[in-house]
Amino acid sequence: MNLKAGNIFKTSDKDGHIFTNRALLLLIIPVIAEQFLTSLMGLADSMMVSNVNDYSLGAVQLVDSINILVNQAFAALATGGVVICSNFIGQKKVDKAGEAARQVALSALILSISITLICLLFRNGILNTVFGQVEDALMNEAQVYFFITILSFPGIALYNAGSAIYRAQGNTSRPLAISTVCNFVNIAGNAIFIYVFHLGVAGAALSTFISRWLSAVVVYIYLHNKDQMISIRDYKSIRPDGYLIKRVLALGIPNGIENSMFQFGKLVIQSTVSTMGTIAITAQAMTNIMENVNGVAACGVGIGLMTVVGQSLGAGRKDEAKYYVKKLAVWAEIAIVASCLFIFVLRGPITSLGGMNYESAKLCMYMCGLITIVKPLFWVPSFLPAYGMRAAGDVRFSMILSVISMWAVRVGVTLFLVHVACFVSPIAVWCGMFSDWFVRGVCFTIRFMSGKWLEHKVA
Repeated sequence: MNLKAGNIFKTSDKDGHIFTNRALLLLIIPVIAEQFLTSLMGLADSMMVSNVNDYSLGAVQLVDSINILVNQAFAALATGGVVICSNFIGQKKVDKAGEAARQVALSALILSISITLICLLFRNGILNTVFGQVEDALMNEAQVYFFITILSFPGIALYNAGSAIYRAQGNTSRPLAISTVCNFVNIAGNAIFIYVFHLGVAGAALSTFISRWLSAVVVYIYLHNKDQMISIRDYKSIRPDGYLIKRVLALGIPNGIENSMFQFGKLVIQSTVSTMGTIAITAQAMTNIMENVNGVAACGVGIGLMTVVGQSLGAGRKDEAKYYVKKLAVWAEIAIVASCLFIFVLRGPITSLGGMNYESAKLCMYMCGLITIVKPLFWVPSFLPAYGMRAAGDVRFSMILSVISMWAVRVGVTLFLVHVACFVSPIAVWCGMFSDWFVRGVCFTIRFMSGKWLEHKVA
């Protein structure tokens, strides 16, 4: 099948829709599998680290909350790349899509190197500012883990950009294959560095460093292949293209601000949890991991939706874009229910394998039960429409709503419960999160029904 001829999934069904159900499944299932595998590997990673000592899991989770904040900037750039490249493909301007892909890769390299240097220079100050009240032993572990993982930032940024380029052209199986191999490299590295060489959190960080750089190298080796719709070759000839970079950043920056402010709000909440003691920190850390796992399938549907909406709008079919948002919202709801039940059933064995003490495990399992009840009710309207709106270029509304809801509702409710109502428990965090999901869901539903999200120009 000739990839250069067009989107390999673009085969109309009997009703004239661009993507058949089979085409959607071929696009989305690899994304879900990649997201799910990555989360499961992260869960296995955390369970291995948690067996080192009482402070290791808390240190890794605290630092990862900062790392995720940084990675959101890279993910936002990748989002801009997916949107503009898929839109060009929908317009059948494959050459423009290829040039946009080159600019996405160049921007990812420059951005990641800049952030790496800043974090290296101010790493101790960042940790002390965000988590200054934690125990000394936990802070020492966090400093080691943070330093090594900072060096992996360019690797994850370049991989995100490369995988986004593949998703934009409808090829989601290639990123899945690369992610699968590199995640198993990460787990194997953890086993060697932690259990054989006894390097503790430093070993976990080294394994992350290796796997991230490996994934970046491999994805660009594949992108060098000219026998595909979009390829990136002759790297030395890549020069900044002001117009394309501006378009990518116009889509990526609002999404980056949204994600970064969202994550920064979570850091504020995490700082509140860090004052509740080791039991609360450990319980919240493991609950966060399991909540991430039970959401990855629906997130995978959303990521696939961006490609579908981008190509639909590139082809000038607005009604098609609305149709796919509604259809994939149903798919995402099914994924959420199944994932929540999966984690609920396994929450006991997970806390046991993670070596958690009785009190932390008990609190963790209770919070997982709450999530299993509430998440299927509120998550899909809170997040799924936003993926489609971003693909349509409606990034400012999503940014403004998410930032306001995060700080006014999630952070506000959490801090009120802890500091005013004196409900000193990580359960307060989840009450704030559930409230945030409800408000976002109502607002995104109203925006989607209004149709104003379709009134933007992407490329």
